[in-house]
Amino acid sequence: MMRLAFAGTVVFLMIALVGIGGAAAPDILSVAGRNGVKLGEPAPNFQLRDLNGHLVTLSDLRGKVVLLNFWATWCGPCRVEMPAMEQLYRTFLRKDLEILAVSTDAQGVAVTRPFQQENHLTFPILHDADYRVGLTYGARSLPMTFMVDPQGVVRHQIFGARDWGASEAQQLVQMLMKS
Repeated sequence: MMRLAFAGTVVFLMIALVGIGGAAAPDILSVAGRNGVKLGEPAPNFQLRDLNGHLVTLSDLRGKVVLLNFWATWCGPCRVEMPAMEQLYRTFLRKDLEILAVSTDAQGVAVTRPFQQENHLTFPILHDADYRVGLTYGARSLPMTFMVDPQGVVRHQIFGARDWGASEAQQLVQMLMKS
């Protein structure tokens, strides 16, 4: 029981540090034995179902920049950044950019479909209720975004919410399109 309480405390502290953006967070996480993707390495392939039950496979998106965002409907910063992600999504052609919003909500479609409709989101929302893909990527806080270049290589790892509608986000996508 004591071991379980200690493990819970360690996980809480890790999430708090990563959420705050503490400089020591990566060191603590590596000590905890958590692995994830490394920048410059191929993005791990996965298959997840979208809101309509269709399988979406990351490797099928080669040739496009992929913004892979881990989020949940209960996450305040996640909710805030979604409209800006939609703005970015509408800025680029589907042949150039794909956004995959990977929900970690255990309730799945029951909570993500109303959120998607309420916010008029047109990018794919996928479900990772058991957090298998999130753990593979090392997504330790929400939201967390990975930018994958057209060759399928992880180029950026972004902790926390961003203004995806800003010109800097558009420049990042354009830079990755040229890589």
